[in-house]
Amino acid sequence: MQRLETDEDLELAVERLIAVEPRFLAVVGRHGMPSLRHADPGLESLLRIVTDQLISLKAGEAIWARLALRFGSFAPGDVLAATHEELRSLGLSGAKARAFQGAARAFSEGHFEGSRNLTEAELQSRLTDIPGIGPWTASIYLLMSGRAADAWPTADLALQVAAQELLALGQRPSIRQMADLGEPWRPYRSAAALLLWQHYRGLRGMPPV
Repeated sequence: MQRLETDEDLELAVERLIAVEPRFLAVVGRHGMPSLRHADPGLESLLRIVTDQLISLKAGEAIWARLALRFGSFAPGDVLAATHEELRSLGLSGAKARAFQGAARAFSEGHFEGSRNLTEAELQSRLTDIPGIGPWTASIYLLMSGRAADAWPTADLALQVAAQELLALGQRPSIRQMADLGEPWRPYRSAAALLLWQHYRGLRGMPPV
């Protein structure tokens, strides 16, 4: 699996993306180079992504604070020992509580040992085999924790909005349309995602991450 490990890796990927799609140059010009959104690989990072799905940043922070107080370092056994009802009481939806338990079980059974040796497709498949973990969650984990060079979260709303504006599309692209848009950007789609997130934040007057 190719990775974005360093700022130099990202700069090279952005340079090659701009050669294919020159409009990415405007993102760098307006908002600067994006940062690598690295997170440590492991259960805790995956559970944080699950927690933040489809809710505001403020709500995600509040729920995560309660979860962190309860689980500390998020050892798989500790998460598995929690009941579905307890997870719900900490602020998770029923679907997210099931994803927590499924993810903890997968890590406790060693499904992600040696994950650095897997291809992006293999790691994506193992992630989406977990009940409640869909393609968006898997792609975000690949990009942030797997540091994959070609992760492409097509269902991400911010990426869709940013792509619509940058590429002057008539409407916000669908998941399928995002997949099609990203095809020419292989194998640098993670850099494309980072640029589009940077563009989205800039459009809304939000500081860069």
